Amino acid sequence: MKFKIYVASSWRTPRQQEVVAALRAAGHEVYDFRNPKEGNHGFHWSEIDTEWQKWTPEKYRDALLHEVAAAGFQSDFDAMQWADTFVGVQPFGRSASMEMGWAAGQGKQTILLLADGEPELMVKMFDSVCVSLDEVIAMLANYGGVQ
Repeated sequence: MKFKIYVASSWRTPRQQEVVAALRAAGHEVYDFRNPKEGNHGFHWSEIDTEWQKWTPEKYRDALLHEVAAAGFQSDFDAMQWADTFVGVQPFGRSASMEMGWAAGQGKQTILLLADGEPELMVKMFDSVCVSLDEVIAMLANYGGVQ
């Protein structure tokens, strides 16, 4: 079975592109937030302000209303709604955690690819927790329920 997959990860996650490529090579349709459409290289806070890392909470809140942030959010959220499967690639930050939690709450298939780091109890809400990319690919190939 082929899936429509949203890869939930972080810009700082080195394996994100490897996972996207492997899932596509396995025949799945995959949304890549780094390259959501041809010529679009994903949302960056620096498109709003090159000094974004120095924002106060008020400036951050205001930036969420900026048209660039709105377009970036809509692109990702449309893809979240389109996907039937989410693959979370650790380590990731707050946004990917929210994406995976949303997916679990929507009843979408959720698979987490673990990385070294501190254990988190709430990953038990995901359908599968894998320790290798090969295991993720095999899980998708044999998906028939919760593992």
